[in-house]
Amino acid sequence: MPEGIIVKALSGYYYVSPLREGEIASVDEPVQCRARGIFKKRGQSPLVGDRVVYSLTENGEGTVDEIGPRESELIRPPVANVQLAVLLFSIREPDLNLQLLDKFLVHIEHAGLETLIVLTKRDLAEDEEEGTALVKRLYEEIGYEVLVTSSRTGDGSEELRRKLEGRVSVFAGQSGVGKSSMLNRIVPGLTLETSEISLRLGRGRHTTRHVELMDIGGGGYVADTPGFSQLDFLELGVEELSSCFREFISYSEECKFRGCTHTHEPGCRVVEAVENGEIADSRYQHYKLFFNEMKDKKRRY
Repeated sequence: MPEGIIVKALSGYYYVSPLREGEIASVDEPVQCRARGIFKKRGQSPLVGDRVVYSLTENGEGTVDEIGPRESELIRPPVANVQLAVLLFSIREPDLNLQLLDKFLVHIEHAGLETLIVLTKRDLAEDEEEGTALVKRLYEEIGYEVLVTSSRTGDGSEELRRKLEGRVSVFAGQSGVGKSSMLNRIVPGLTLETSEISLRLGRGRHTTRHVELMDIGGGGYVADTPGFSQLDFLELGVEELSSCFREFISYSEECKFRGCTHTHEPGCRVVEAVENGEIADSRYQHYKLFFNEMKDKKRRY
């Protein structure tokens, strides 16, 4: 039986693009499939990004018969086998929001995905090159890769395109960062409308309610989604939070008390590292903010 990858899920149908020698043949002609009832009995649900075995029916449609092993799985948005999370944040219009960036990074770390931070709209912040460089250096020192781009001038767009080749990525970030403009820049002939793929946090004008893989060429696919619609930490335990701040990990192993929360305990190496300038104060303040937010939610629930 043929193998394929689910590139869209909508209204109970799964649109499967055939695989040829392990690669997607075409996302332009997917087979419209229903899932076998056995998945519901098992408590399984096919996801966009799943590699599947399917069979063709007489009416030209198909049936998803088997779901392959998943390398990764996101809950919001519901998509499987994503390898790279691209976090887009603008330098200006809107101004760069490091608290929100750190919140996204916590979720991506928890999901175990590779991360690429993309700072957009460089052309609007030529007078803030020094501040942009400081932010870039801050996150690079933590261990993240950072690109500074402009869809208007094309700065960084070719490098971003190369980063997306050969894997499935998901885009997320601030509202109004220019995701559609950047994708239109790196994919010739693509004409995405901003209002259709707005990267909003929480309620917004985003009308897309389904997940879809978008072919960007070079074997790369971007999960075009409503975004991470709610970053409420419901899937994350408060005891897991510090491990999602990757620069805390080596210091936390040397804390005096096992299970140190890095908020008030004596002999906390993380707090000491902050005081010594080895951990950025902004990151630590955001950690405490998220920690208290999670504790408050736990009390309410």
